[in-house]
Amino acid sequence: MCAFVFTIQAQNLASNTKNTSGLNAEFSFFNWSQTTYDFGKVKVNNPVTHEFSFINVGEVPLVITSVQASCGCTVAKYTKDPVSPGSSGFVTATYSAAKVGVFTKTVTVNANTEAGSVQLTIKGEVVE
Repeated sequence: MCAFVFTIQAQNLASNTKNTSGLNAEFSFFNWSQTTYDFGKVKVNNPVTHEFSFINVGEVPLVITSVQASCGCTVAKYTKDPVSPGSSGFVTATYSAAKVGVFTKTVTVNANTEAGSVQLTIKGEVVE
């Protein structure tokens, strides 16, 4: 019984401390329209681009700190300014399509979200 009462009091204390500390532990959150895109068949030497869009469904501005493509054959661009709660942003991925064959490439988006990052995927098949 004493352990139970101690646990409840500790939880209340932690809750009160959290609420009165003045620290903002909230994160922003991505709500992506999609995280994978299939180009299907694309012609060799014909670069292809897809724009991934998102909405910040968090309570604080979403800031993308970096975007990294999995290889040099993919270039990514992204919203540079903070995205306010309820507003939208984008990440575009452009694949060079220089080699014939099936491809799957990723773009890692690092931001001030709880997870810290999200991986977007583009895929398809380059044909003659």
